[in-house]
Amino acid sequence: MMGELSVKDKELIRGSWESLGKNKVPHGVIMFSRLFELDPALLNLFHYSTNCDSKQDCLSSPEFLDHVTKVMLVIDAAVSHLDDLHSLEDFLLNLGRKHQAVGVSTQSFTVVGESLLYMLQCSLGQAYTAPLRQAWLNMYTIVVAVMSRGWSKNGEDKAD
Repeated sequence: MMGELSVKDKELIRGSWESLGKNKVPHGVIMFSRLFELDPALLNLFHYSTNCDSKQDCLSSPEFLDHVTKVMLVIDAAVSHLDDLHSLEDFLLNLGRKHQAVGVSTQSFTVVGESLLYMLQCSLGQAYTAPLRQAWLNMYTIVVAVMSRGWSKNGEDKAD
């Protein structure tokens, strides 16, 4: 069963995403820059025509920016469905499967969460409060729990 968010959490998340959601890619680039600082090995998972040998190569590659956009749209979908996150369950399970298939570990989901919080902190400044951080962490934890189920299921299917 998927977790539920409090009314206050939903308010905090919606209010903070309102401005960020209008300008997704630059904020996504901040998030992924941080991700690669925290775990440089993740660069190796991105194989594009523009090689991601360095963080800079990667962050300026059109295919990579396409991935950044997709990730931000997933966050956007979660924020849009805070009242019925379970409606995203199949989508998130499938997303978990896809990440398992390309070699992303569930440990990396944790680092992505840290990078998301870092981006929020950079982008929101004074508005980034402890309750706001916790609200986003609560939402992210729910999303990742479902993705992780899809990830595990995919691993089991392969092992059969």
